[in-house]
Amino acid sequence: MQGNAAQELIGFNPHFEGKSRRLVSLTKAIEKESSELDGSFHAWADPPAEENDAESGEYPFVFDAPDFRVHEGLSLPQKSEIQLAAFAASEFQIFADEQSFYDSQETEVKFAAKSFVPSGLLNFNEAEQNRPPLAFGVFTGEIKEFELKTNRLTGARFYWFLVETLGGETDVVADPKLVTVEPQVGGYLNGQFWLSGKIIVN
Repeated sequence: MQGNAAQELIGFNPHFEGKSRRLVSLTKAIEKESSELDGSFHAWADPPAEENDAESGEYPFVFDAPDFRVHEGLSLPQKSEIQLAAFAASEFQIFADEQSFYDSQETEVKFAAKSFVPSGLLNFNEAEQNRPPLAFGVFTGEIKEFELKTNRLTGARFYWFLVETLGGETDVVADPKLVTVEPQVGGYLNGQFWLSGKIIVN
């Protein structure tokens, strides 16, 4: 929750602090007009070991940061460990196994069972657009853990999944209304997600 010097509420950024950890190369801090406290980071997933190659990895993506201003003095680019939370949108599916996911795809070109598409960066040209890139991704991954949890503040129920996808682990949270089949460890999930990340400071 975001407040000003007058103790007034000026913003709110949801986040789920889960188990996931992944190495990324942070390349740019992105400020937002919605609030002076809001911001995102541009990053590369699973960067190579070479220290001088900040602009490469499995794929680039953007994640919103609920504590963006905490890292205001961060020197970029740099490799960092993050905890990434993905909030499921309506396009969300669970599959019993890898083959079930493959069989569900009706297009000629099929996605791998561990894949990640940074949809917030698709067709984005920073020089030609006035808006910042969006913190969205479409991905598929294997369910390593899951639990039906209760929000202690609201009493609402939600699913948490620890998912292994291309580029590393991700914590996925989803409304139970989106979970139409019983999940299981070793199954797969797919969907579009809003991405929120926290930089791990040792």
